[in-house]
Amino acid sequence: MSDRENSKLYDLEDRTALFAKQSRALVKELPRTIGNIEDAKQFIRASASVRANYIEANDAIGKKDFVMKVKIYRREAKESGYWLGLLDLDNNLEPERQRLAAEAKELMKIFGAIVRKCE
Repeated sequence: MSDRENSKLYDLEDRTALFAKQSRALVKELPRTIGNIEDAKQFIRASASVRANYIEANDAIGKKDFVMKVKIYRREAKESGYWLGLLDLDNNLEPERQRLAAEAKELMKIFGAIVRKCE
């Protein structure tokens, strides 16, 4: 992996945007059941909120505001993983669910580390 590709992997602005986009792509492929429709709505909101709160944290007024916003997007990443686990998928979509669940968990860990460093 080149230095440019490696730095891209750790660009949280791009990474959170990609997480939201890939979450939407997965939802488009879901079987249309009542449960999936309702759970997918929550999943989409949570996955998009990770990105939205990340952007807000970068414009925080001060350190306390920044830490609070980081805690919010950490919680949204956790919630994304929860809703993702409830979705009823076809077997061919399971690898994508696992990949997105791993990304949500990784984002939670990164955001947790940011909070610990700031407090």
